[in-house]
Amino acid sequence: MSCLLLACALLFQQTPPSGPEVLNYVVNWPSGLSLGEARLEARQTADRSEFTLTLEAALPGFTINDHFRSLATQNNFCSLEFEKQSTHGKRKANERTAFDLQKSLATRETLAGGGKSEIPLPACPKDALTFLYYVRRELSQGRLPPAQTVFFGAAYQVRLDYGGTQNLRLGESKVEADRLLASLKGPASQISFEVFFARDPVRTPVLIRVPFPMGAFSMELVR
Repeated sequence: MSCLLLACALLFQQTPPSGPEVLNYVVNWPSGLSLGEARLEARQTADRSEFTLTLEAALPGFTINDHFRSLATQNNFCSLEFEKQSTHGKRKANERTAFDLQKSLATRETLAGGGKSEIPLPACPKDALTFLYYVRRELSQGRLPPAQTVFFGAAYQVRLDYGGTQNLRLGESKVEADRLLASLKGPASQISFEVFFARDPVRTPVLIRVPFPMGAFSMELVR
């Protein structure tokens, strides 16, 4: 993510919470109709961080169930392990990626009798969930992460651009949030979406908006 620093746009200089955190979201159709729910959780041990994302949603004739889990070093957000279990309609995925930081090599394994592959790593690799919390830490310290590789099974090139500050209405409340435009490019796909981070000390992600041909789907914080 090759970008400018967020300079004076970011006011807070504190880091995301070191204790447990649970954030609940509603998944919305473009019309505002609720499709399901999602939960984002973070826990800390003496030397590791554990992040999980669970999402359950349903379209007419199409069910989505996702569960992602990552382990990372606590101080510098280097990934140690990433698990992905997902069902999208008839398509299912169940895989694990283990990150060997000393060998700079990741082993990606499809579970239940699947194959294995190895991926070379940068010095401090980040899976998709770990990267989200890394972004929060960087924003809280007035920085925007540079372009880099993020692992979500395969390796994706990710770039963030600052899109200004907006006042959002979430339920009955108004929230001032910074808008980031994320661009992801992988081996066989490319997508751009928006993430809004509250201007609170821990830079809480309050809204994620992803465009699809039928409209923009959103994941909105309800706590």
